[in-house]
Amino acid sequence: MAKKITLKISGMHCASCAANIENALKKEAGVKSANINFASEKLYLEFDEIETSIARIQKIIEKLGYKAAEETAEEEMSDHHKEAKIQEIKNLRTRFIIALIFGIPLLYVSMGMMIGLHIPEIIDKNQHLIQFLLTTPVIIVAFKLYASGLKAILRRAPNMDSLIFIGTSAAYIYSLAISLFIWFGVGEYKMAELYYEIAAFILIFILLGKYLEAITKRKTSEAIKKLIGLQPKEATIIKNNEETKILISEVKVGDIILVKPGEKIPVDGIVIDGYSGVDEKAITGESIPVEKKKGDEVIGATINKTGVLKFKATRVGKDTMLAQIIKIVEEAMGSKAPIQLLVDKVSLYFVPTVVVIAILSFVIWLALGQSFAFALMAFIAVLIIACPCALGLATPTAVMMGTGLAAKNGILIKSGKALEIARDVNIVIFDKTGTLTKGEPNVTDIIKVKNEVSENSILQIAASVEKNSEHPLAQAIVNKAKEERVNFSEVKNFQAIPGYGVSADLENKKILFGTRKLITDNQINPSLVEEKMIALEDQGKTAMILAQDKNIIGIIAVADTLKDYSKEAVKMLHKMGKKVAIITGDNKRVGQAIAKLVGIDRVLAEVLPQEKSAEIKKLQSEGNIVAMVGDGINDAPALAQADLGIALGSGTDVAMETGEIVLIKDDLRDVITAIDLSKYTLDKIKQNLFWAFFYNILGIPVAAGILYPFTGWLLNPAIAAAAMAFSSVSVVSSALLMKRYKSKTI
Repeated sequence: MAKKITLKISGMHCASCAANIENALKKEAGVKSANINFASEKLYLEFDEIETSIARIQKIIEKLGYKAAEETAEEEMSDHHKEAKIQEIKNLRTRFIIALIFGIPLLYVSMGMMIGLHIPEIIDKNQHLIQFLLTTPVIIVAFKLYASGLKAILRRAPNMDSLIFIGTSAAYIYSLAISLFIWFGVGEYKMAELYYEIAAFILIFILLGKYLEAITKRKTSEAIKKLIGLQPKEATIIKNNEETKILISEVKVGDIILVKPGEKIPVDGIVIDGYSGVDEKAITGESIPVEKKKGDEVIGATINKTGVLKFKATRVGKDTMLAQIIKIVEEAMGSKAPIQLLVDKVSLYFVPTVVVIAILSFVIWLALGQSFAFALMAFIAVLIIACPCALGLATPTAVMMGTGLAAKNGILIKSGKALEIARDVNIVIFDKTGTLTKGEPNVTDIIKVKNEVSENSILQIAASVEKNSEHPLAQAIVNKAKEERVNFSEVKNFQAIPGYGVSADLENKKILFGTRKLITDNQINPSLVEEKMIALEDQGKTAMILAQDKNIIGIIAVADTLKDYSKEAVKMLHKMGKKVAIITGDNKRVGQAIAKLVGIDRVLAEVLPQEKSAEIKKLQSEGNIVAMVGDGINDAPALAQADLGIALGSGTDVAMETGEIVLIKDDLRDVITAIDLSKYTLDKIKQNLFWAFFYNILGIPVAAGILYPFTGWLLNPAIAAAAMAFSSVSVVSSALLMKRYKSKTI
């Protein structure tokens, strides 16, 4: 049985660490998928519980030198990692400051004379000892990097720390050997041949880079922190007519909860008493407070603004909409865009390749007659400048920011893959009922065909049959009958025929109510009412024929009103260069009338629910990248077949499985925002990857000394370390600038 879990991974220092863990887990029997988000330090795992276990997976990770702890739903909702992150940042800051305290005098001792500073003779004569004493504490402060790098080498899975370990150890050990030769008077070595400051300042810059990276990485997950922070801590329940405050974790389904003006609604529920305006902006992105009265749904973590509400809890804990949103956003942040697969492959082979290039640089310079110290500097510079951190951070930080921005706008993007596909969509298909229209149709016309059967009788017969149906059109007819205070009759042998209509027996007569196809399939000729049907359909109304014992006795027409902003959404999609289609079970005339009203290009009419996916497949075979927008219930197969399924949450079950994107509120302009935000995020990913790759492609040859024959200049390893550290920070900072995004629909 497949199980999905999230593990918190500690001890990772670069993209190759993440790639090594993923690679090891994918070899394990039973592991279906393993995706690590390096930026959030989480592993999103799907595995078969029969073939493997969490304990075995944790052991595999621990053998690689990392720690893995399972994250429960309660821990996710409480943001329990916040303190650990703050502590880690403090620890890195302390280590950097200590290293810098020793590094500044080291810089003075080793390079002061070069820039004209006076160095006392006693210090100058004992430079080998003083530099050793100032560098060693820096090595000790950065010892975690050494331990991690050495372990990774021994496990034959070198990472970023391995490069730092090899490079700084080489400089430190070489300098220590020179110090001993000077101390014991062996050979004619000079103080200028000491490279302690190289080892020390590489580590100082690495620690600074890690400190800044930790701060900026923490900012990229602010969307999740804000969502978690929305949840109130307590709820007021009414028991035995008394108000009692309890912890939100103690609220049970069925509890009666009281919410006063200004308080947050603790969990999801249905109003049983009271009237108020509720600010749902934090969840749905809707800026105007929503009116709530008896029978209306309320969402946990929204704010009660004006009146007092009493409601019954229907979803608590991990089942609330807020918990589901957090789960979807978390999973999206942990998913990988297809473009990331290239980066993962590069990261896996990157470090070993860099080590080979560094060794080749060392050997070639020695062979060309350069000194050992010169070759060593080239060797160290290549190792240090080539760190793959920027590559590892480029995609996940942008995905985290993009999905977080979307959640803030009431859009749940469920995967990195959806981000990438959305940009390439060239045709958007809207389901009609419940998507383009409100799905709350009203009866507009009741037309009698025979004088002996009154309009009231037609409504009474149709409503008696349709009261057994769940279809929105059926509800419209039943509601009309209730308004007119029509009495319902008992029917027998009721049968719903999806896409066609209904049949039943009423007072020993066979009743058929539905489309022309239903009528003709039962050997009844609809030509008698064809003219009237066409006239109604040309007005965009859905006309249904009522037949009794092979005789047509009447027509009932129903019209659904368009949703707010339907026209605007279609117009904006056209501006973006997208084609727009409508898919409906109604006949072509009704479809065309709605399409004309909204401005849609293509009509797919008389399509049964089970045929919708086949229609989408047909469009895909024409070379289209198709996005399907539906209500996520009867549209499930079509949403799954489309390249991009966009499901309307409509304020109900947000965690619906259908659709890669869920729009929490019923604003079709969010389709445009979702597509535009996806394009914006992918552009940012590509920009980040370009600079990360460009930095390494340019940096490695320069570090290896390619410019030396032309300019006489060799890159100092300490400068390489600074450049490497700030490349990671720049990539994360670039992702943080995504906060400036403005929706095209605003």
